Amino acid sequence: MSNKKRVLITGAAGFLGSHLCDRFINEGYHVIGMDNMITGDIKNVEHLFPNKNFEFQEHDVSNFVHVSGELDYILHFASPASPIDYLKIPIQTLKVGSLGTHNLLGLARAKNARILVASTSEVYGDPLVHPQTEEYYGNVNPVGPRGVYDEAKRFQEAITMAYHTYHGLETRIVRIFNTYGPRMRLNDGRVLPAFIGQALRGEDLTVFGDGSQTRSFCYVDDLVEGIYKLLLSDYAQPVNVGNPVEITISDFAEEIIKLTGTDQKVIYKELPADDPKQRQPDISKAKNLLDWTPKVSREEGLKITYEYFKSLSKEDLYAKEHNSFEEYIKK
Repeated sequence: MSNKKRVLITGAAGFLGSHLCDRFINEGYHVIGMDNMITGDIKNVEHLFPNKNFEFQEHDVSNFVHVSGELDYILHFASPASPIDYLKIPIQTLKVGSLGTHNLLGLARAKNARILVASTSEVYGDPLVHPQTEEYYGNVNPVGPRGVYDEAKRFQEAITMAYHTYHGLETRIVRIFNTYGPRMRLNDGRVLPAFIGQALRGEDLTVFGDGSQTRSFCYVDDLVEGIYKLLLSDYAQPVNVGNPVEITISDFAEEIIKLTGTDQKVIYKELPADDPKQRQPDISKAKNLLDWTPKVSREEGLKITYEYFKSLSKEDLYAKEHNSFEEYIKK
């Protein structure tokens, strides 16, 4: 029996989950990746398949989760995370945040494992406080189109804290702000891949609303570092992890046009319901508790991300669906 620590990462074939798999493999862990492939892409983890310290299980954590042997850590990153996804599969989004989280908390308790759950800045809704601190309770419409995601994550935090206080379970909660980098899906509806995808396809860049709304973009390597530090910390309350450098959507569109060297126009369309007007993390807790701040500038991170998207095939650039695990094993 190996003496390597074992970690289960759900949502392993997704953007963030796959980067976490890489990080924990590099840190010397045995990684069990789990994904039902509803929004994941097997291409994100297939490079790890030859590694004896990585195993992959195709499974929906909304159903009972069984993992043989000991577990030291669980990182719960299984959830649709883009508006296109959670508006298309609202019931699955609610189930993975509720039933899935319940199942994994039960597994953590059975294995005496520490669990970190991935929450989101969306728990703040369309915030009335700026920047957003962890003490802000949010301004969320539970029956609006975004409610299936926002409330799933809010419930996820509540049940996680209940397990921590009632059962004494070792839990961690990370509130993730806008993150970008290689392995993002171009067609997932989020602003950064949408802009770059439109630029690469020669389309005009679409801004919803008047463009004055803001976002704060964190490069994926910085985010993973913050998550890793939080997991190994002794702090159980939610912690914001994101880049506090704020930019308006209109200015960001101009940055993408400059980066890609295209001559497309920016066109404006109606703002979707409940779309947050401001998004900027207060990362004081992460600085003080974890000694963490983002290191990668947006200019540097965007160059890396753009090179990744440019390397995609024409099929990938225009793809509407992701590759499944089933398709992979039929190769």
